Amino acid sequence: MPEYKKPLPSLNNPRTKPFWEAAKQHELMFQRCPECGYYRNPPAPRCPECLAVNDDWVQVSGRGKIWSFNVYHHLFSKTFEAEIPYNTALVELEEGPRLITNIVGVRNEDLRVEMPVEVYFDDVTDEVSLVKFKPMTQSA
Repeated sequence: MPEYKKPLPSLNNPRTKPFWEAAKQHELMFQRCPECGYYRNPPAPRCPECLAVNDDWVQVSGRGKIWSFNVYHHLFSKTFEAEIPYNTALVELEEGPRLITNIVGVRNEDLRVEMPVEVYFDDVTDEVSLVKFKPMTQSA
């Protein structure tokens, strides 16, 4: 695998470790409160809805829609130079949580709010699979 030169998530953070371990297995998991069912993202020690301190990690569908997006034309970091222009998006999953990601498999000019998307796992190193999204296929 070629060397990946962009920033990578910390795999040692105990709060986010289950998320990244699941992503490496190509599964999308979020922390969910067993008391009220609220999905927490980012993971937190206490549910912001009911203040419960318990949590479960549960697999979600990986389907959602673009809630918001931006296309960057200005270079902020040399490590992203080859991708200019590139997008970042806020995806809202069917289950409710939102996450910041990239949309792949579509031209930036074709992105739109409410576009249905599905999870895509980008295996960037032997240890890290980044969670990205792509336009939903008709069969999904």
